[in-house]
Amino acid sequence: MSLMTLGRLVLQAADRHAAYVAMQAPGSGGWADISFAELGRAAREIAAGLHDLGLGPGDRVAILGATRPEWTLADCGTLLAGATVVPIYHTNPASECRYVLAHSGACAVICEDADQLAKIREVQPDCVDLRHIITMVPTDDRDVVSLEELRGRGVAAGADADAIDRISGSVRDDDVATIVYTSGTTGPPKGCMLTHRNVLATIDMYARQVRIEPGDSAFFFLPLAHVLARVTQFVALDSGGTLAFYSRDPAKLLDDIATLRPTHLPSVPRLFEKIHTRALATAADEGGVKAAIFTRALSTARRARAIERAGRRPDPVLRARRALADRAVLHRVRDLLGGRIQLCLTGAAPISVEVLEFFDACGIVIVEGYGMTESCAAATLNTPSHVRFGTVGQALPGAEMRVADDGEVLLRGPHVFPGYYRNEEATRETIDDDGWLHTGDLGAIDDDGYLRITGRAKDLIITSSGKNITPSNLEAELRESRWISQAVVYGDQHPYLVAMLTLDPEEAPSLAQRLGVADDPAKMAADPRVRDALQEEIDRVNRDVSRISEIKRFGVLERDLTLDADELTPTLKVKRNRVYEHHHDFFEHLYDG
Repeated sequence: MSLMTLGRLVLQAADRHAAYVAMQAPGSGGWADISFAELGRAAREIAAGLHDLGLGPGDRVAILGATRPEWTLADCGTLLAGATVVPIYHTNPASECRYVLAHSGACAVICEDADQLAKIREVQPDCVDLRHIITMVPTDDRDVVSLEELRGRGVAAGADADAIDRISGSVRDDDVATIVYTSGTTGPPKGCMLTHRNVLATIDMYARQVRIEPGDSAFFFLPLAHVLARVTQFVALDSGGTLAFYSRDPAKLLDDIATLRPTHLPSVPRLFEKIHTRALATAADEGGVKAAIFTRALSTARRARAIERAGRRPDPVLRARRALADRAVLHRVRDLLGGRIQLCLTGAAPISVEVLEFFDACGIVIVEGYGMTESCAAATLNTPSHVRFGTVGQALPGAEMRVADDGEVLLRGPHVFPGYYRNEEATRETIDDDGWLHTGDLGAIDDDGYLRITGRAKDLIITSSGKNITPSNLEAELRESRWISQAVVYGDQHPYLVAMLTLDPEEAPSLAQRLGVADDPAKMAADPRVRDALQEEIDRVNRDVSRISEIKRFGVLERDLTLDADELTPTLKVKRNRVYEHHHDFFEHLYDG
């Protein structure tokens, strides 16, 4: 049985890449570098500190906080101690924190600051196994231990290499490294157990397809409670790459990217959709000659890239025109992302081909992949040399994939989890006797092995005439609109489809000015001129679908969907059933008359 674990991976990376920067940490004066040597030292001290508290192999340690360097240090140290990491989204309300802490039987929680500590204090009486509270940053609460104090305890207890070897020596690769609770678009979250072997296999799968060299940097803003962000974190560290952390101000996200100039950017589609919208909106607002130059430049680059993706070389005239277009216009999009981007990775939700082709024309490769928490965020991936837009790529090395007779995507391999924590019934429903993981997603595999996701079985809308319709593709197309932030299609057991639209808060003022209406969300939602503008977007999407898949009517919500209202997951996916429940009357009213 292998002794390779995630904790040992961290220590080996710290030794191999000692001369490189492991993390860039935001602070009041900019970003400070944290070396691989410091990362390894911190992990040892945290592991020894946890051991001094009586925590070790088999114990569950929760981490509750936003994406920041201390999250990664806590993760590495806890894994090195042999304990099981239980991540909790920092956006979770106290009630959901209670559920995860109590269900996992967490013995300790490492929370970010006073705000997150307040949630823990509120639910602590119901979490009978919780014995220790540690904060990433110091607070006024003297009954908790700060991460710095925990490291001090580790030093005092002996954080040398021999001591760490004794602490972690009993950990095996088939031990559970982490229990990741699904964000739950439907029903209560389930705890996905992922072993060290699962995560290490996934790291290897991605490392073989996504090249990161020592000195490269990956920008981190996705929640580290999400398994894709955590796996990417370990891929970067194992490769000697730098984790470049955002300033924790969502409004400054693009500014942070431009400042840090990363080479790799893992993200969800919404970031790329917003950049795409902003670029097109800027060109449209400039109008006249500038808008025409932008449109022509984009068209030229798209033609050239389509030829290159087909394995051919554009003719000299097209190459020259593409170079001119790049110098005049397209380089500005790359500059938005710092000018050094080698690769962007997107997953978690559908992204439209239009957005992918736009960035491709601008010289930015976005590869779309597919996976789920239960498969350790791994299954398929497009690669820079083998991209097929409209698909989520081919199976990663070592991953098996097939489509069942009913269209469900099935996965198998060393990355697939052993089951749900304390939920054998759900495990049996998800993994069959042959080891195939039933994803619940519908898809098709082409002759070259590229997977196209066609929908999610639970999200299928079955109209009153018995037609099955996948709403996610319609919604992704609508989100391409400059004016639309979210779209939710509805129509189960109804004769036709309707949709709820929300206005993009950043673009709504421009729409109000263009139409000469009041810049007030409630008034805009009801204004006929706004509805006419949105009807054009509905018509655009309807032109490319069958009659039964057309959206016949729509309404505009007076606000955007939010995390606080429990309408979005932390990765900004719509909680469809929750939206249907919250806004039932809104949808049903669209059928009146």
